Amino acid sequence: MTDVVNVGVNLDAFSHAISGIQALRSSVSRVFESLKDGMKNRETLEGREKQFIAEFQDNLQAVNRDLNELERLSGLVGRPSESHPIHNSGLLSLDPVQDKTPLYSQLLQAYKWSNKLQYHAGLASSLLNQQSLKRSANQMGASAKRRPKVQPNTLVLPPQYVDDVISRIGRMFPDMTIELFRPNGTSAVLLVTLGKVLKAIVVMRSLFIDRTVVRGFSENVYNEDGKLDIWTKSQYQVFQKVTDHATTALLHYQLPQMPDVVVRSFMTWLRSYIKLFQSPCQRCGHFLQDGLPPTWRDFRTLEAFHDTCRM
Repeated sequence: MTDVVNVGVNLDAFSHAISGIQALRSSVSRVFESLKDGMKNRETLEGREKQFIAEFQDNLQAVNRDLNELERLSGLVGRPSESHPIHNSGLLSLDPVQDKTPLYSQLLQAYKWSNKLQYHAGLASSLLNQQSLKRSANQMGASAKRRPKVQPNTLVLPPQYVDDVISRIGRMFPDMTIELFRPNGTSAVLLVTLGKVLKAIVVMRSLFIDRTVVRGFSENVYNEDGKLDIWTKSQYQVFQKVTDHATTALLHYQLPQMPDVVVRSFMTWLRSYIKLFQSPCQRCGHFLQDGLPPTWRDFRTLEAFHDTCRM
């Protein structure tokens, strides 16, 4: 009894079939060698013809015999069983350029990898189910009731404390004027005048900065009713760029535990625009690029860069 592996192929018959292919190729080669040699090394013409015909018939019979044997062995080899449901994908194995497009072998490996993944996922699921969690939603709700919520005290600072912080920052920078307004109760709005370069409106919620709008020094910052205009953008592109960079700075300087440090760091960064039109770009060395001065200031070094040079 020959050994048959689970792939459905008789390996013993397969080995004999390979030997049969080699024998068939040898017999076919002998036929062509006989035709190549022709009728030579014979004394008479009649003897040469008889000898050639006899050798040629023997070679053809050998080819026929080897071919029949190969057909018999091919029936014993069997067909490989498809262990994966690849359906029409199995036709990829008929690709004559298997070395250039090995799709079929890659597909089989992908199926094997998927089966292994499914097997290990099943093992992991069974292990996790054994380690059941002891915490439920009701228990979480009960524990939440037992623990009182701690209200953040940094969001509701007294107005006097906010005023003291702003006044200290104003004394740090003599060339920066800070005016504080409270148009809607306790929320503060700062009007920052930086030399004769720009004006910035800083909207605050306690000591947290919500938004910033930067305009030119000569632009109007008030509405018709005399209140600060916190929404209108500057009519100059350079200050629109500075407004965008200031919004980015607000996202960079974030320290909820120490809001006074955040405000002081932002004001220090904003003060670096005192030489907006006098500082060259630290990368290209030019004062203007596309008609604009260096509008970006590094958050750590406060160096000036063009918007494209900072990348």
